[in-house]
Amino acid sequence: MLHFSFILLPLTTLLIIIPPKPCNANAEVSVLMDIKASLDPENKHLTSWTESGDPCSNSFIGVACNEYLKVANISLQGKGLTGKLPPSISGLKCLSGLYLHYNFLTGEIPKELSALTELSELYLNVNNLTGEIPPEIGNMTSLQVVELCCNDLNGSIPSELGNLKNLNVLALQHNRLTGQIPRTLGGLAELERLDLSFNQLLGPIPINIARISKLEFFDVQNNTLSGFIPTGLKRLGNGFGYKNNHDLCGVEFSSLRPCTNLDMSMINQLEPFSPVSNTTIPQNIPQSASIMPHCNETHCTNSSNFKRVGIIAAIVTVIAALTVTAFVAIFVHRRRKQKIWSKSETPEHRFSVPESSRKSSDYSCAWDPTQKSPKTCGFCIELEPKSDSLQSFNMEEIESATWYFSDANLLGRSKFSAVYKGVLRDTSVVAIKSVSVTSCKADEAEFTKGLSLLTSLKHENLARLRGFCCSKGRGECFLVYDFASKGNLSEYLDVEEGRSSHVLDWPKRVSIINGIAKGLAYLHRDEAEKPAMIHRNISMEKILIDQQYNPLITDAGLLKLLADDIVYSALKVSAALGYMAPEYITTGKFTEKSDVYAFGVVLLQILSGQSNLTGSIRAAAADRKFDDFIDKHLEGNFSELEADKLTRIGLICVDELPENRLTMEDVIRELSNSV
Repeated sequence: MLHFSFILLPLTTLLIIIPPKPCNANAEVSVLMDIKASLDPENKHLTSWTESGDPCSNSFIGVACNEYLKVANISLQGKGLTGKLPPSISGLKCLSGLYLHYNFLTGEIPKELSALTELSELYLNVNNLTGEIPPEIGNMTSLQVVELCCNDLNGSIPSELGNLKNLNVLALQHNRLTGQIPRTLGGLAELERLDLSFNQLLGPIPINIARISKLEFFDVQNNTLSGFIPTGLKRLGNGFGYKNNHDLCGVEFSSLRPCTNLDMSMINQLEPFSPVSNTTIPQNIPQSASIMPHCNETHCTNSSNFKRVGIIAAIVTVIAALTVTAFVAIFVHRRRKQKIWSKSETPEHRFSVPESSRKSSDYSCAWDPTQKSPKTCGFCIELEPKSDSLQSFNMEEIESATWYFSDANLLGRSKFSAVYKGVLRDTSVVAIKSVSVTSCKADEAEFTKGLSLLTSLKHENLARLRGFCCSKGRGECFLVYDFASKGNLSEYLDVEEGRSSHVLDWPKRVSIINGIAKGLAYLHRDEAEKPAMIHRNISMEKILIDQQYNPLITDAGLLKLLADDIVYSALKVSAALGYMAPEYITTGKFTEKSDVYAFGVVLLQILSGQSNLTGSIRAAAADRKFDDFIDKHLEGNFSELEADKLTRIGLICVDELPENRLTMEDVIRELSNSV
């Protein structure tokens, strides 16, 4: 035992002689403030970052720390940032995740980024970055995801990227990259996704890339590649994209030209960089791996630590080597405990880092657009514009359409949902409503069945639900509607002076009233393709206006699918605004006549231009005192005959007794006869 302790003494001494590099918390605040000044020069988006603040107290937006109070994640995707990525970011030695995608960042990627040896995920995609990819990135051996797509990067792909042996995802598409595809990429045994499409790359596809056993997605379309396509890529099926490379040839690819003797002779000149073992191909490919920060409470590890251990192991005896092994095992165990979040943490804490940073079966699905199984990744369906068939799409498309749910695309938010403007890959503009799964009263199967019914509703005055996407990983469903460019009707009430563009002329008001009536009448009818439905929550906010000023009723039937507390919250707002029929208070039941009551309120609001139908306004309507009732912004430009008819219809619809109200079919007949 004495002898063992004696041998261990040099090991302990060496560890003391080579002290670990500290991570200073105050220094990190200084670095963060420098990053703020560079990323947000006008101080519009990072106002919560202050010199006196604590970045580990959740007060710095987008900053998350590990359990040892070291900054480990910066998550600022879709924040509208317009600055540059500063070299000083290298001072955050414990940073393991950097998420700056979907912004407007300019300038070059600083080579100093390579000092972040703990960084496992780098997301700089969808910005305006220029310059070349720094070859120094090849020194960041902890990297698992590198997302640089959709920028203006030029130059060649650094061969040094072949040093990133832990890399799972490399996405460089939609840049201006030139030169050949480095053969070193074929040595990335852990690579699962490689996207080099839409660049200006030339030359052949390295053979050894086809030998990467874990590769599931490889896209090189829209380049100027030439020569023979390795036959091993055939196994990727739809996961291999190669179109619009006119000089490629291949015997296994029918759409390509036949290979010539020159093409075949070039194969022998291309020696693979390194063989990769043939292991079983995984069925699900995650977009990113879980972050495992390697910073403990006293220091941050880097490559020099391992060299230190190697030197120690070389100068001690076999017993000392075993001790080193035990030490490393303990060290690794401690590193594994240092996760930023865990499943046991609250959702609020977990969402302080981006969803893209976690392994999720939803993103496995994202790499395979044909995947439709709700059991593996949730599912999304889209109703084709001119067809009853369903077309699948995925979370990646939803995120891309909304710029990763950017605040700049936020159209509105309520207690249970948020609505974003989005652009799909076919360039069509949509509105995407996110609904938390916890807001649903039924189980997943019943909820998606209800949503499927809503996609069957087809009327020119209903907002078309193009499809929906339910994500188990995010705990949300996303409803995709056609976008209405003129906003909702509430924006045309209580118009202030100087906003003449929001004053609807008389013909538009009459047309909008007609359209709302037709849409509600369609919902109330029992037809072969759909049952009779009650909207339950008609209001000015639920009526959108398209480019031609046609009204589109939204959220038809949605309230029925939501949990009771969400419904109650929505109804409380409707009641406060006067849309709730009086009988609902006593019966607690919705009927077609309760929809008719809400329609009557909307009609009177459109005529008066007022959101608050006060007693004096209603009295003026009843007495047909149009000077006190009809919107003054019309300056008398309306038909008194039509105003009289519409006012009468509106007042009948808001009668306190349901039996005295018209049906929507009655309203349609009255409008068609006289208006």
